[in-house]
Amino acid sequence: MKTQISKLLNENPSILTEAIEKHPSEFITALQNAAKNAQESLGKKREQDEKKQLEESFNSPLVADIRTDEAIRGPKDALITLVEYSDFECPFCTRGNETVNTLMKKYAGKIRFVYKHLPLSFHEQAMISAQYFEAIRIQNNDKAFAFHDEIFQNQAKLKNGVVFLDSIAKKVGADMNKLKKDINSEAVKNRIAADVAEAGKFGMSGTPGFLLNGVPVRGAYPAEYFVNLIDELQKRGKLKI
Repeated sequence: MKTQISKLLNENPSILTEAIEKHPSEFITALQNAAKNAQESLGKKREQDEKKQLEESFNSPLVADIRTDEAIRGPKDALITLVEYSDFECPFCTRGNETVNTLMKKYAGKIRFVYKHLPLSFHEQAMISAQYFEAIRIQNNDKAFAFHDEIFQNQAKLKNGVVFLDSIAKKVGADMNKLKKDINSEAVKNRIAADVAEAGKFGMSGTPGFLLNGVPVRGAYPAEYFVNLIDELQKRGKLKI
């Protein structure tokens, strides 16, 4: 039957046009129902794919390269490791930062936070902000995170570029002469490039992206989502806190 209808429409496509003109409301209803069914089908498939990927992540967690001089908050030997691939200019990363702060308070003393870079090309101030952060990190880890906090508390001011970044760097007590030398150094650029490459390897194409004990979370999810993952890791015997 379908073959006959297809053949008929191929031979005389005006039949479909005439049918739509005669019964427009029925056609719109049918189109809306088809679209709804397609969305539901795609939603179910996406949910199934996400569950499958999550299951694979629990069994084969992704391993980030955490260097000895990495920018880390919290105990370096903490049982919970939260790695973030972030863009200082991304508004979603501001929400991601709020989630991180909530988790750091909830699991104080049991979690370490590792900040990595994924500056997106269409954010004009993202790369230079990352370079400032890394140049300050070379001087002092705490000052680098103070710089990090100031940006996310005043992200709208990034439109002022270097003027704003310099003001924050001075505020956190950075050595400005050394900072200006290190900003464009190979060490700083290579560090950021390595983070970007690692994020790409893990399928992080947007920001923020996270690894929670190797389980990837792509997007600015609320703290509750991460709490549920931590609970699941404990249920599976993969984490004891």
